[in-house]
Amino acid sequence: MANKKTSKALASTAGKVMSNPNSSKTQRSLAASALSQTGNNKTTSESMETKASKVMQSNKYSKETKGLAASVLSQATKKPGER
Repeated sequence: MANKKTSKALASTAGKVMSNPNSSKTQRSLAASALSQTGNNKTTSESMETKASKVMQSNKYSKETKGLAASVLSQATKKPGER
C-alpha cells in the first residue's frame, strides 16, 4: 500500500479547526486524526473510520468537515468493503 499522509493544505485546515473555539467535537476529532497522520506512517483507527464514514453519509456536516473525514478515510488500512 502506498504511503499516505495528510496534505499540507488539509493540515492547515485541521489546524484552524483545532484553534477555533466554535469547532464541534466531531470536527476536532477528525482534525486531530488528520494532524496525527501528517509526516509519518500512522493510519486511521477503526473508531475514527466509523466516525468519518458516518460524517460522509450525513447531510448535516459542512464541506470542511467532510473534507477532514475524507482525508481520515483515505488513510485507513481497510478497503471500503471491509468496513
